[in-house]
Amino acid sequence: MAPKYKLIYFPVKGLAEPIRFLFAYLGEDFEDYRFNREDWPRIKQTTPWGKSPVLEVDGKAVSQSIAICRYLAKEAGLCGADHWEDLRIDEIVDSINDLRAELAKVAYESDEKRKTALRVPLVNEIVPFYMRRLNDIVKNNNGYLANKKLSWADLYFAAILDYLSHIYGSDLTSGYPYLKALKDKVYTIPRIKTWIDRRPDTDH
Repeated sequence: MAPKYKLIYFPVKGLAEPIRFLFAYLGEDFEDYRFNREDWPRIKQTTPWGKSPVLEVDGKAVSQSIAICRYLAKEAGLCGADHWEDLRIDEIVDSINDLRAELAKVAYESDEKRKTALRVPLVNEIVPFYMRRLNDIVKNNNGYLANKKLSWADLYFAAILDYLSHIYGSDLTSGYPYLKALKDKVYTIPRIKTWIDRRPDTDH
């Protein structure tokens, strides 16, 4: 009997969208529970680590979005063929999350003066550093981010891109054609396209 899945997150794509993409790729049904932001303080008390997204598997709750993605990727056959290939996938995903941390540091800074100052190196140095390297990897890696084949790193990147571009303030793939092509490739995977066509309309 297939497990019963419930994904618990805010009413946006955000960190939960890679999980949703993996469910779509798997063809697995799941309850996409999106709570109102005002309910978060109450829900937070019920989560394993005070963070969201949370995935319930047959009523057992786990958190940490990357750990959840890796679990589903194993189910989907989107991990590497060996430990070395898994390492290369993890390296990419962790690097994407390093970029996410840099973007978030600026986006969620409440002091406007400090925010303005932080944005200068973000735009001029940090974002180009990551995006150029990711773009070159795809260019020289058969159109993918790891191991010259589709992996959960590609789904992760394509799924989280809307959120990253939202907190950056513009499309991160602008000027990086191989990353744009990768996103488009993932978006045309039939089950993922079906998910995109029917998912709630949110900007990030």
